Amino acid sequence: MNVLEVRSVSKQYANVQALNKVSLQVEEGTIFGLLGPNGAGKTSLIRIITQITKADEGEVLFMGSGLKPEHTQQIGYLPEERGLYKKMEVGEQLLYFAQLKGLSRAAAMDKLKNWIERFEIQSWWNKKVEELSKGMQQKVQFIATVMHAPKLLILDEPFSGFDPINAAMITSEILGLKANGTSIIFSTHRMESVEQLCDRIGLIHQSNLVLEGKVSNLREQYKKHIYEVTHTPADLESLTDTTILSSHTNGQRQTTTIQLAQHMHTNQVISELLQCTTILGFEEKLPSMQDIFIDTVNKAN
Repeated sequence: MNVLEVRSVSKQYANVQALNKVSLQVEEGTIFGLLGPNGAGKTSLIRIITQITKADEGEVLFMGSGLKPEHTQQIGYLPEERGLYKKMEVGEQLLYFAQLKGLSRAAAMDKLKNWIERFEIQSWWNKKVEELSKGMQQKVQFIATVMHAPKLLILDEPFSGFDPINAAMITSEILGLKANGTSIIFSTHRMESVEQLCDRIGLIHQSNLVLEGKVSNLREQYKKHIYEVTHTPADLESLTDTTILSSHTNGQRQTTTIQLAQHMHTNQVISELLQCTTILGFEEKLPSMQDIFIDTVNKAN
């Protein structure tokens, strides 16, 4: 089931086309990576989904029906520019945000107790936000975003300001939310996080959706027949229809990266390798999401 469907959505500001007939779907219990260079149109799409602005054309469906004001209580949004009130105490602020999302004070207190214990921030309850470090504020903001158990969670650069330990903690919480059925839109420039977390991605460039699909399928689709061979030291220049991209030797082990011609079968190159060296390892190197991102944007330009 699709929690969210974006159908041919367009948005224009004065003479700037922010979105041009963008369509995508977010399935229940999955993480969808919303990618694109700065100014591509990602934020415009998020603002339409969260009903901050309206689309000029097209429609957005939430749980099968058109967006309605009451749907905001089932959506959590963590913006890149965080929005905490600096002079308010942490506990007071979290209760306020929870009640904005429709929770009673008693229900909010019950949920907050669980989150505060998990994040080990019991001592922050009466502290003002301005007294906290940036990373501490990020934790408070994350709790405020998820404590009402949204059906759809939108995270815009959620790891900004976190050290590796806290980033790992937030990663674990995101995966836990997914396992419990929450659908997540994950907007980031950190491609290693995309590979680690996302099931599908959509790449927006210059207001258009230029790439969409499963991460695993896209990496397979964009592969360039590159392999890393670990072997005993030998000269591999004589291999048929093969380009040596790099090679380095460490003692009795040599690692060579090769690229095969389109028509070249791995069985053939392995057969040739066995005639001149002992193979210790042979692994295909699929492109990273960063490689695919750069390649797609450059082609679109």
